[in-house]
Amino acid sequence: QTEGELEVEKILHTVIDRATEGHAEPPAAVCLGIAGVDREDDARVIRDIMRRLGFRNKTLIVNDALIALVAGAAAAFNCLVVPKIDARMQRTSRRPLPRGELSNTQTLIFAGVVGGVGLWVLATFVNVLTMWLTLATFVGYAVIYTVLLKPATPQNIVIGGASGAMPPVLGWAAVTGEVTLEAMLLFLIIYTWTPPHFWALAIKYKDDYSAAGIPMLPVVAPLASVRNQTWFHSIAMVLTSVATVWSAHLHWSIYVLTIVLGLQFLRQVKDLHGAESNKAAARLFQW
Repeated sequence: QTEGELEVEKILHTVIDRATEGHAEPPAAVCLGIAGVDREDDARVIRDIMRRLGFRNKTLIVNDALIALVAGAAAAFNCLVVPKIDARMQRTSRRPLPRGELSNTQTLIFAGVVGGVGLWVLATFVNVLTMWLTLATFVGYAVIYTVLLKPATPQNIVIGGASGAMPPVLGWAAVTGEVTLEAMLLFLIIYTWTPPHFWALAIKYKDDYSAAGIPMLPVVAPLASVRNQTWFHSIAMVLTSVATVWSAHLHWSIYVLTIVLGLQFLRQVKDLHGAESNKAAARLFQW
């Protein structure tokens, strides 16, 4: 065991001891509802807790901060390659580059420094798998989606949305060192949610996207077609969410909550028609 693991083991012992004072059973046994466990087995049980939590002598906060650095670099690079488009859209015209508050060189240096530092630290102190996955996410968003797909096809967000769905996979890989079925289910929840989310935004800002020459689906297709495709992705999202709850063997109440929230999401999709479509789109976007 490393010093960090030993320290966490001590903390777990202390917390469990204090939480179970007055019980005849050993603290870890009381905490886990296990009967007939000897006191000497406490350390084994606690180490098993640590293993199940994927403890690797690092914190999720640090992992998230490093991934956020690379995400920030991708966002900066995105602004760098589409300043003219941003300038033509009311929603994005107040960003620093269109307003002339930052130069292209400053933006490129910022993206290179924060992205490079984030990737280096991920590779050095987390693991190489997470670094490569994060780099692939950067390329997927900043290059494949922003440069190639966004101005070329109405299905841009369907294909490019994979980058936006990667954070659960990155976090999982950072903590466990691998990508499992559970991580991919979390990925699929966000991936299937992404098109309805951004199409709702594009319905609200349809004129903006049209003026910028971006062929978002609501710009080039009838509202009925947008609604039908939104239905498809939304139903897939609800089914994936239920599958995730099943895979994790969660309590039945989580099934109920997942289904209720999913039905509420679908209700917003149902309202995407007629004169009230903009209001319905605004509500759907908030989900």
